[in-house]
Amino acid sequence: MEMTAQEYVQGLMDKARAAQRAIEFASQEKVDDVVARMARAATTESFAQSIAELLVEESRMGRVESKYGKMLTKVKGCYRDLKDAKTVGVIERDEEKGLVKIAKPVGVIGALIPVTNGEATPFCKAISALKTRNAIIMAPHPRAARTGKLAVERMRAVLARHGWPEDLVQMTENISVEISGEVMSQCDLVMATGGPGMVKAAYSSGKPALGVGAGNAVTIVTESARMDDVADKIMRSKTFDWATSCSAENSCLAQDTVYDSLKDALVATGAHICSAEEKAKLEKAIWPDGVHLNRDIVAQSPQRIAEIAGITTGENTMFFVVEEEGIGAGYPFTGEKLSVVMALYKWSTFDAAVDMVNRITDYSGTGHSCGIHTTDESQVLTLGEKVKVSRLMVNQPQCLANSGAWTNGMPMTLSLGCGTWGNNSTSDNIDYSKLMNTTWISWPIPSTQPSDEDLFSSDVLAEEWD
Repeated sequence: MEMTAQEYVQGLMDKARAAQRAIEFASQEKVDDVVARMARAATTESFAQSIAELLVEESRMGRVESKYGKMLTKVKGCYRDLKDAKTVGVIERDEEKGLVKIAKPVGVIGALIPVTNGEATPFCKAISALKTRNAIIMAPHPRAARTGKLAVERMRAVLARHGWPEDLVQMTENISVEISGEVMSQCDLVMATGGPGMVKAAYSSGKPALGVGAGNAVTIVTESARMDDVADKIMRSKTFDWATSCSAENSCLAQDTVYDSLKDALVATGAHICSAEEKAKLEKAIWPDGVHLNRDIVAQSPQRIAEIAGITTGENTMFFVVEEEGIGAGYPFTGEKLSVVMALYKWSTFDAAVDMVNRITDYSGTGHSCGIHTTDESQVLTLGEKVKVSRLMVNQPQCLANSGAWTNGMPMTLSLGCGTWGNNSTSDNIDYSKLMNTTWISWPIPSTQPSDEDLFSSDVLAEEWD
């Protein structure tokens, strides 16, 4: 008799819970050792190349060289960030307040793995889970199933070699919406990286969830920036993995005084500036029904997109630029495109540019991220104060920066929270620190109760109340 989805996932969960109990009180030294070995096994050059090639073949999305780069950057970066972190026993002590914090595991983590980052995400989530003494069950996208299996086999081999329970890391080999739903409903904490539907399901699972929001990154270009430098950064970000990342620049807002020079600089990096006719063809190719993205253009090469759209372009074209004026409904290029297509807008006052960022992200990508290219710090701070995003990248290629980079201090991750703006529980870059419970221990201390005169100003105390 065939098992139900509930029974199948319960079997995985039972094994995960037994494995997690076996390492629940493992020492920091042992935890750190196995996590280091897992990070190393993931980032050997030959394995990184193999898994990158497999995911491109299986998903039919992205670029091998970019996925290889993600393995060596994101997985190593994730490990770098947690390497020396204290996640076992006493992790914080405040003698003055008489407080001690003790780290505890969450239990079993259910992790939804997106097809767009099916190579590095399993490793980043697994080493974060093991660092905090949790087990993890991953549910991959159907178009990344073989890639997920390769990743999990690699991690289980590390665990077996060093005497750790292999069932600390598992994957659902039967893949369906129902099974993913069971993983979410039976685990202790959900990590949901993927599309809005997946994240909504995670928040509806009845279990605590770390979800991410949809991206639609916008970047502002001011006249104080160097246009050749800006264009190069945009090109590298926009073409990385053929825009599988929702962090890539979807819209660029150029100051009117440098609008034409930026266009010239973009062309020099391989941009194809679309004519009005080409823009119409591209719109039809990206949104055939006027609403939904055409999955056949997602994370494809510019040549493939040109073929689908019926546009003539050269072999050296790297991405498309569509000049736009409108924002919101009726102007689809305002939104997320998940392809090497960027909308280009013009502005004359900085207040107008800030307003455009908010209008664009309100339409699509609320809370995710934006960027600015400028030498004026006051513009950066003004933008940071007024926009509803969780991260603002200054003079950086967005896709290569906002999830962490060797050249900035952002935590390395492949899961970007968008705060309440994006209906998420956090606005942080989601890392290992979100995968722990803590027990507070409190000792009595001498009273710290202040007098009213110490607590309130004389003006507040003088105010009369019945």
